[in-house]
Amino acid sequence: QSHLAESGGGSVPTGGALRLSCAASEYSVTPYCLAWFRQAPGLGKKREGVAAIDKYDTPLYRMDKGRFTISQDNDKRIMYLQIENLKPEDTATYYCAAANTWVHCRSFAPENFGDWGQGTQVTVSS
Repeated sequence: QSHLAESGGGSVPTGGALRLSCAASEYSVTPYCLAWFRQAPGLGKKREGVAAIDKYDTPLYRMDKGRFTISQDNDKRIMYLQIENLKPEDTATYYCAAANTWVHCRSFAPENFGDWGQGTQVTVSS
């Protein structure tokens, strides 16, 4: 059973902005980091990492740091992804995931993340 639940997706026009949220229920062992991935629609599309943040609030960006901002509220156990200047190619299902080591986290390899949410859909219209 997943400890993660995403929200905040929606349909927006090009140039718009969204803030996605990932709520984490209590873990018996706190993950070392949480990360955002996305998977575009279509056959053969793989999940690709967007950004991650560790339990010390250190961010790591795999994509376009200028448009994506990752943050978290440790008290509320919520991680956020702010996306600015949305483009049609940002259309995807966005997932949050947890990893137990920084090495796993920075790899952005989906197989290194052991807990996944159900995803939230982001659709950007041109």
